[in-house]
Amino acid sequence: MNQQFLESPVRASGQGEAPALHLLGGPRVVHQGRWLDVPEGGKRLLAFVALNGGRVERRHAAGTLWPSGDDLRAAGNLRSALWRLKAAGIDLLDSDKCSLAVREHTVVDLYVLYGWAGRLIGGTATSQDLSVLKWRTDALDLLPGWYDDWVLLERERVRQRLLHALEALSRELARVGRHAEAVESALVAVSAEPLRESAQRALIEAHLAEGNLIEAMRTYDTYRDLVKRELGVEPGRELSGLIRNFCQASTRTREVAAARVRHA
Repeated sequence: MNQQFLESPVRASGQGEAPALHLLGGPRVVHQGRWLDVPEGGKRLLAFVALNGGRVERRHAAGTLWPSGDDLRAAGNLRSALWRLKAAGIDLLDSDKCSLAVREHTVVDLYVLYGWAGRLIGGTATSQDLSVLKWRTDALDLLPGWYDDWVLLERERVRQRLLHALEALSRELARVGRHAEAVESALVAVSAEPLRESAQRALIEAHLAEGNLIEAMRTYDTYRDLVKRELGVEPGRELSGLIRNFCQASTRTREVAAARVRHA
């Protein structure tokens, strides 16, 4: 099984008694360390309920997932999908006459990831949240290969949330002196979206925090060439000023140090 990331905020998902629903690179279901085969119709139903806050009306789910035909046929397709899930040993949804809901205690990787991202962005990250992430950029892709409207909107929301979190992670790692990890986190964001200036700024800041002016300048020059070629513009003033301000501060520091030596 091809894992979407080696270490992540959801690396413990599905390792205990609670089943886990993986939407990143999925959908997949794991329970007690064993991956379960999800029926095709069941995949769409699980994903739809999870992406709608964990609870939806049956009529809304049926009409969205099976729009061809009348309401009666869509409702029949919904019942069939629920039966196939249970027959496959995947009992993750509670259902009644009106609604469907993800069962309590089910671990949904996207929910865990949103919590992790929210703490980083909000400045309340714990030491565990700063654990090294070995991401591949496709880990940022929600339900790859799905092009339903309800997936596309959520996929972009997830991507933006995670990119902001990776940038915040890089800055926090740099703040506590974990420079190599700070660079690595920023590089993931940059590789996912090379034209994203805030990701490039996080990477340059990580290099400067470690005192690697040449690496920072190389990153800036590469990005400047990229945006000029692709967009015909120059990088923003804030990004351009990072290296200039660093050089000016370094010059002042050297001058102060030299003055102290002369007067010693």
